[in-house]
Amino acid sequence: MNYDETSNKLAEYREQIAGVRAKMREAQAAVEPQEVEDYALATPEGTMRLSALFGGKPDLIVIHNMGASCRYCTLWADGFNGIYAHLADRAAFAIATPDPPAAQKRFAESRGWRFPMVSHQGTRFAADMGYRSEEGGWLPGISVFRRDGKRVLRVADTPLHPGDDYCALWHMFDMLPGGPGDWEPQLKY
Repeated sequence: MNYDETSNKLAEYREQIAGVRAKMREAQAAVEPQEVEDYALATPEGTMRLSALFGGKPDLIVIHNMGASCRYCTLWADGFNGIYAHLADRAAFAIATPDPPAAQKRFAESRGWRFPMVSHQGTRFAADMGYRSEEGGWLPGISVFRRDGKRVLRVADTPLHPGDDYCALWHMFDMLPGGPGDWEPQLKY
């Protein structure tokens, strides 16, 4: 296909994707929330309940991050850092990892991250949310919660993976000849 034909075909696909996204928003709006435990999570300041992460917001976005050893999770977190002020204007936002709070703090400072972090080390939080593999490893994803009085309700979740909708980098690479190729994120360049 020539450039114009390909561009038109890609525009058709993007319209189809927009239609699917509209259907996804409709399905999300109709979800029956799932009540979850008010987990005790660790921070450098001490234990913090999941409910406290909401601050004054009705909604909370928690990123399930595999920790400082994961180059991919670091890539996503670097991107969230760039949009954190926008996210925090609409909803509370935090990253949860299995790393202890002191290690989280050091790593966050080395990356210039501005968002709150909590440790789920020693809890069932990540496993109960579906972000623990059958082999016992951690899995990346997003859980969204809503406060309903004293209850914490999970209203959405999704896994994270290369090419997903939560890291713009993959979509930029898709436009390059050969796509991302064999590129992998690094902790340092």
